[in-house]
Amino acid sequence: MTLEEHRELTSQLLERQPGLVFDTLAMYQRRHGAPPFAGVPGVPWCTCGNFRDMPTDLERKCCGQDPKNCVSLLPHFSQYCLTEGFLHIHRQYREDITVLGQASGPGDDNREYRYAAYRHFIYWQHGSLGQGNRRVIPSCCVWRIRDRFPDPQGHYTGFVPGI
Repeated sequence: MTLEEHRELTSQLLERQPGLVFDTLAMYQRRHGAPPFAGVPGVPWCTCGNFRDMPTDLERKCCGQDPKNCVSLLPHFSQYCLTEGFLHIHRQYREDITVLGQASGPGDDNREYRYAAYRHFIYWQHGSLGQGNRRVIPSCCVWRIRDRFPDPQGHYTGFVPGI
């Protein structure tokens, strides 16, 4: 296989399964070392530099990438987690499956979009998780979602561990 054919195949694989980009970045990090500390004093848990402080130690999680490869800045993150049309379809599907009504109170619409975005991120990164099996979303990604779909009073639930 020529180098050009290899590049084309890699491009096609990443288009079909965008989550593979993180396997590729992890492999790069194993070979070349972890990204350097982002240089933010007092924030040893973040390498991407796109963090915002979180209320609990459990939620102080970084995507683990360097600033130019931060997960929250990737085009697929925007497509899967910030595009209202994409999330609207997810919400309609979920309402059909769970037989829940549509949002009605102030801020309910954004809350439902936030939750859909969180679910999309987890599915994109980790696949389907069972009941009680939860993962923490990196701070940079949580805040991009919250900035896109804010709560009118600024009240957010945060990570709730599985039971």
